[in-house]
Amino acid sequence: MGRRLAPLTLDNLADLPDGCRSCVFWELDPVSGRAAVDGGKGELEKEGWISAVLLEWGSCGRIVYVDDVPAGFVLFAPAAYVPRSQSFPTSPVSSDAVQLMVSRVVPGYQRQGLGRVLVQAVAKDVLRRGFRAIEAFGAVGRPTPSCVLPADHLLAVGFKTVRPHHRYPRLRLEARSTLSWRSDVEGALERLLGGARKEPALRPF
Repeated sequence: MGRRLAPLTLDNLADLPDGCRSCVFWELDPVSGRAAVDGGKGELEKEGWISAVLLEWGSCGRIVYVDDVPAGFVLFAPAAYVPRSQSFPTSPVSSDAVQLMVSRVVPGYQRQGLGRVLVQAVAKDVLRRGFRAIEAFGAVGRPTPSCVLPADHLLAVGFKTVRPHHRYPRLRLEARSTLSWRSDVEGALERLLGGARKEPALRPF
């Protein structure tokens, strides 16, 4: 079974799962996000957001492929690029951290460690850019919003709660702690990240 990771770009945006290509939950504030969805412009707004972040900050996502089939993805960026994060009761994200917006493994490829692989890829990327940690807003209880990761899932891959909340705690993973993780795609991660170009410094919109 061949596995590989690729940076998310406009060229492979179509490889995201159905529904995720037009989801702008994190990329826009609640009012603008609702207007984009109601107007059928979600996919266009998603493309615009990714294009802007690529130009201003650099790569903001990874897609994992299994035998060249898209099996999952992760999206991340500094909170300055994530308007929706300001709407959470446990915001803001720490200044030394990058926000993990969403991570998803498609049915049929779950329980194979791919979620952990994606988080490790993010950790290595943010360390290279000078950040210390990854933070994420978790969801507790039911129903769970589709674009907010369950807190239990985040805890299972090594995150720890830094700001408790009965519904939306904020969790943190020290990026260096992932360096000791063992993964059967470690070589692929090293080849991908080792060959990546140096990204520009953060310049908020």
